[in-house]
Amino acid sequence: MRRRGRAVPAALVAALSLLPAGRRNGFAHGGPSAAVTDDRLSGAGGTAPAPDRPGPPPTGRTGEQGEDTGESRPHAAPDRGSGRGTPRERLRAWAELLRVSALFSVPGDALAGAAAVGRRPGRGTALAMGASLCLYEAGMALNDWADRDEDAIDRPHRPIPSGRISPAAALGAAGVLTATGLALAARAGRPALTVATGLAATVWAYDLHLKHTKAGPAAMAAARSLDLLLGATATATAPGAGTPGGGGPSDNVAGATAAATAAVAPTPGTLTAALPALPAALVLGAHTYGVTAVSRHEAQGGSTGVPLAVLATTTALAAAVLGGGERSSRATARGAGPQPGDTPGQDLFGQDLFGRGIPGRGIPGWATDPLRLLVIALTGAYLRTAGPPLLHAALNPSPPLTQRAVGGGIRAMIPLQAALAARAGAPVTGLAVMGLVPLARSLARKVSLT
Repeated sequence: MRRRGRAVPAALVAALSLLPAGRRNGFAHGGPSAAVTDDRLSGAGGTAPAPDRPGPPPTGRTGEQGEDTGESRPHAAPDRGSGRGTPRERLRAWAELLRVSALFSVPGDALAGAAAVGRRPGRGTALAMGASLCLYEAGMALNDWADRDEDAIDRPHRPIPSGRISPAAALGAAGVLTATGLALAARAGRPALTVATGLAATVWAYDLHLKHTKAGPAAMAAARSLDLLLGATATATAPGAGTPGGGGPSDNVAGATAAATAAVAPTPGTLTAALPALPAALVLGAHTYGVTAVSRHEAQGGSTGVPLAVLATTTALAAAVLGGGERSSRATARGAGPQPGDTPGQDLFGQDLFGRGIPGRGIPGWATDPLRLLVIALTGAYLRTAGPPLLHAALNPSPPLTQRAVGGGIRAMIPLQAALAARAGAPVTGLAVMGLVPLARSLARKVSLT
């Protein structure tokens, strides 16, 4: 019996020795507070470099895990704030800070703005795109700088809290990018600089204060609307601006009326030259408002009403883009100038500047018109990109699904911009904008959109 009593402890010791190191008593070494977790809310992994760390804990109400978008692999984090690491690691850190995968949602603003004022994209449009890209990236860098303390708790994998980029470097990048964006806008003329200044001020106000207030979504919506108006203003007022037409000899089907239409258009060289782009800017701003409202819940989840409301808004915006019915018969005739009684700012679907139908301006058979069918296809792509993620987030408002809804809303801006350009009579511009979708999707697999 004595030998048997000694065999029991020996067997117990042998069994304990077979347990994996660091997981005895149910915790990692150091107790519960030292347990390693993996935050996948934004598609990036945690900061622990150990390859054998435990899997991600359940998140949300039903225990689903975050989507593995390719960037959930752990970062080999250098010394905190040291800026060390290989050039490839530093490049990846800056790509994450600046959200380069979301950059493809920016050029379409300027192109849609150019189409809205009936001009071919030209030098002013290119300058507006450059300014928009710089100001957008300035906002991204400033956002992470302002949120560095909050991210240290909720998203420790991000470049600043993980120590891969210092706060001073992020703030400096925001300042340099803002100055560069304003300089590019100034090259497009004083009206463009005025709009760009308002855009820059909105971006900084949002990142530093407004995003934590109820005015946050409205400020972000204003920024996106101003971005489209920047493209419209720079295209219409830049020195040597292109002639009306929308992007090429066959791009705008009403391009042949350019010379006569210029006589009743707003005066070039002033801010009023971008007035015809205001409806498109409001549509894009309304979409941005919804995306921003959903993003306020992406870290904690739990909101059902917001995704549902944004889904309804998305449907209403699609209807607004498609609404109005028939295309103008007089605009169909290539080479026909404006007729007596034509309304300045009228689009190709028999509507005035603010979407009000004009009696007697339509023709039968508009459903078979190629331009109309293109607008329908692009608007359908917008609904297909934004709608399902919002519905999923409404049915299950967990952080991962809410984050997917935000990503879908960002990606949906591209087909929305393309639809607005095509609706303004610039199908080639619309198709060019839509060509950015594969590039955006490919890069989003490597760098998170949010």
